[in-house]
Amino acid sequence: MKAPHLGEPYLLTPGPLTTSYAVKAAMLRDWGSWDDDFRAMTRDLRSGLIALLGAGAEDFDCVPMQGSGSYLVEAMLGSFVPRDGKVLVLSNGAYGVRAAQTLGCMGRACTLIDKGDYLPPRGADVAAALAADPAITHVLAIHCETSSGILNPLAEISAATYAAGRKLLIDSMSAFGAIPLEPAVIRFAAMVSSANKCIEGVPGFGFVLARKAELAAAAGNSTSLSLDVHAQWAALEKTGQWRFTPPTHAVAAFLEALRAHAEEGGVAARGARYANNRDVMVAGMRALGFETLLPDAWLSPIIVTFFCPADPAFVFGRFYAAMKARGFIIYPGKLTVADSFRIGCIGQMDAAVMTAVVAAAAASLAEMGVVSAAPPAVALAARMAG
Repeated sequence: MKAPHLGEPYLLTPGPLTTSYAVKAAMLRDWGSWDDDFRAMTRDLRSGLIALLGAGAEDFDCVPMQGSGSYLVEAMLGSFVPRDGKVLVLSNGAYGVRAAQTLGCMGRACTLIDKGDYLPPRGADVAAALAADPAITHVLAIHCETSSGILNPLAEISAATYAAGRKLLIDSMSAFGAIPLEPAVIRFAAMVSSANKCIEGVPGFGFVLARKAELAAAAGNSTSLSLDVHAQWAALEKTGQWRFTPPTHAVAAFLEALRAHAEEGGVAARGARYANNRDVMVAGMRALGFETLLPDAWLSPIIVTFFCPADPAFVFGRFYAAMKARGFIIYPGKLTVADSFRIGCIGQMDAAVMTAVVAAAAASLAEMGVVSAAPPAVALAARMAG
């Protein structure tokens, strides 16, 4: 797999990420947002995304919307949760907390299960919370919590949600396209993701994949003009156009990314490459002495969190700069209990690139004079307690 171009570093982040030459090149043409050619592009985008759902997709429709992932989460919550509804938010990181904040801003009732940095919400947690509060109408789950790297157990969460007669909404920002989410296997009402994640497009829009019945029933729920999923869906169905100026270049890039996704072998092949990226990188980093936040059972193929070394010579800012100088941009941590950093596994990268990442980390530690990459004892103790 080729580097993006001479002098451009790899983005070891959960999106934006390193894209292919073909995806970049697709943005070299201008498109008229009202033109029939662009309407055809929008149709192809919608149908291509529905197809990625797999078994059970015939009951779903796709609604693309402008904005970042957080825009799409807000649109989903505001459109599918009635104004008198209540949401059980499953949190084990920053994005569950952000969803609860979003619900508060829009005046929707919610309750939070906060599992901290180390643990996933389990089906039993959901069942107990739903049994205790009949006012809850919806459950929100984060598919992959990228602040820690946990891949959450959606199957058991979904089973508990529907056994209690409630509906599941999914934030699959960093997982859709690489982790299967077949409606015939995991039942849900709606999910959202973003163009610049596992399908390897560029930032500019996200998309809702929702049951057609849920879309039809969502009229009048939203208190937002621009984040109203039902209104966007109705406009697309009637005119084939986005209600407001679409990110035309990002759409063109995304269609090229969708083609490459299919050529690679779809969701299974994309996920397998990312998992191999993770395995190669984690094994190499552990050989250097680094410790992962999570045990192997909860490591996602999307992004991995490592504890910062206890060695006083280690300063994250210097490590970041040393890695960037070697062609790799990593991510700072988002943990509350220990200093950490994150390395993404997604984008136009393969095992050879991840081997080079480990070599760069080794060279960066040597440059800094770090003797040991082992984390502080308190970090390991907190992990064991979690």
